[in-house]
Amino acid sequence: MKKDLLLGLVVLLILAAFLLTTDFQTVDQFYLTHMEDITPDSDTVTVAIVCGEAVKNPGRLDETLLERLPEDGVILPETTYVLRPGDTVLDLLIRTARYNRIPLEYQGAGANVLGTAYVQGIGYLYEFSCGTGSGWVYSVNGVFPGCGCSEYALSPGDRVVWQYTCDFGRDVGALQEGGGS
Repeated sequence: MKKDLLLGLVVLLILAAFLLTTDFQTVDQFYLTHMEDITPDSDTVTVAIVCGEAVKNPGRLDETLLERLPEDGVILPETTYVLRPGDTVLDLLIRTARYNRIPLEYQGAGANVLGTAYVQGIGYLYEFSCGTGSGWVYSVNGVFPGCGCSEYALSPGDRVVWQYTCDFGRDVGALQEGGGS
């Protein structure tokens, strides 16, 4: 009897110590920690999310979807965030979407034949929402990299823009006429 009581007391003390020393956070709290804690010595990057080409092509969109899109085509204006060590374009997009409560859907690198993460939808606008040549592309400092968003490591001062294309990237400058990038 004494052993059971002693064992119960030890378990209770361990449980109390665990509860008192653990900082419990929701998933949102974890991902949103320090999003805006920019100090003069912080490394920062900017990100913007735009869908101007989709808004310019309302006849190609479902009416319900058109009602959800911003009239000016700006889902997120250029916003500055702290750059974390090892951040990729995808890491920044995930944190930004969570912080701003923008719906985001993507496939991980192992889930597709490309071998890199693939962004399927941002802000209710998905691949093929505006036709067969539509989807999300990104640029860094005005250049459309030839690699997936989970492969591109960011540097301090980088400017990332996610753009929705309705024409395989030609309409946003990702592909030149004739098909070359």
